Amino acid sequence: MNKRPIIIDTDPGIDDAVAIAIALYDEQLDVRLITTVAGNVSLEKVTYNAMRLMKFFGKDIPVAAGADRPLIKEAIDASDIHGETGMGGYDFEEPDMDKLLKEHAVNAMYKEITNSVQPLTLVPIGPLTNIALLLRMYPEVKDNIHEIVLMGGSTARGNAGVMAEFNIFADPEAAKIVFDSGISLTMVGLDIGLKALIYPEDSQQLKELNRTGDMLYQLFQRYRGGGLKTGLKMYDSTAIGYLLNPDMFETVDAFVDIELEGSLTKGCTVVDLKNYTGNKPNVTVAVDIDPVQYKDWLIECIKKCN
Repeated sequence: MNKRPIIIDTDPGIDDAVAIAIALYDEQLDVRLITTVAGNVSLEKVTYNAMRLMKFFGKDIPVAAGADRPLIKEAIDASDIHGETGMGGYDFEEPDMDKLLKEHAVNAMYKEITNSVQPLTLVPIGPLTNIALLLRMYPEVKDNIHEIVLMGGSTARGNAGVMAEFNIFADPEAAKIVFDSGISLTMVGLDIGLKALIYPEDSQQLKELNRTGDMLYQLFQRYRGGGLKTGLKMYDSTAIGYLLNPDMFETVDAFVDIELEGSLTKGCTVVDLKNYTGNKPNVTVAVDIDPVQYKDWLIECIKKCN
């Protein structure tokens, strides 16, 4: 079976750790590169977290650090959700930071995309700064990008602004560049993450599966993306879920634009589900997920890990 080559652009992040674990161990995916971007916490911290995960999983997948701030606006973070370090709660071994690529993430992505025989899929699960820079600096890479499947945006309300989801709100100008790129794009947004829940009994089951399950269980104790009793929201792994098991999702093709000017709505993904604008659809939008199927899928995926 030909594996699908992907690049994960990430800001680990507890739910990022879940997504990365699943991607690394699934036989359908070939993770060629992991790039980091400031988001959940600072670039230095998310890069350190990515390297800790590679050490934990025993993987030699290259990691490159990218943008340390948004294109224009001031940086925000989600340390109130993920904790000060972004991935506290588990005693990871110290990684060898000398293995971190010396080149910027955008240049590393450019090399990987242009040298790949098979078109790559980009999977951004953080702010879109690196992807926007890539498309502006090296527009020719579009020819060898199969699609972009991202976690971000919302068809309804937000979690960082009234109408804005965190990853888009963190760098709306970057999101605008990506959504206007003409590349095949799938948005798996906040609405989906709110239904992709892991409950206490699921968390306990993960703990008893293997070393990875125990690591995630420990991280979940610090994760404030929901609550253990009411369900922890597994936002980022839904993008990987769409790649591997799209039948879990209901999708529609719609025109989506990014609000940049609204004083109350900056960062809003304006999803035209009823074609009020008359614009041609530019995004496949996930509008629903089967939560039971998702939970069972996630547990089965973690079983494949070490």
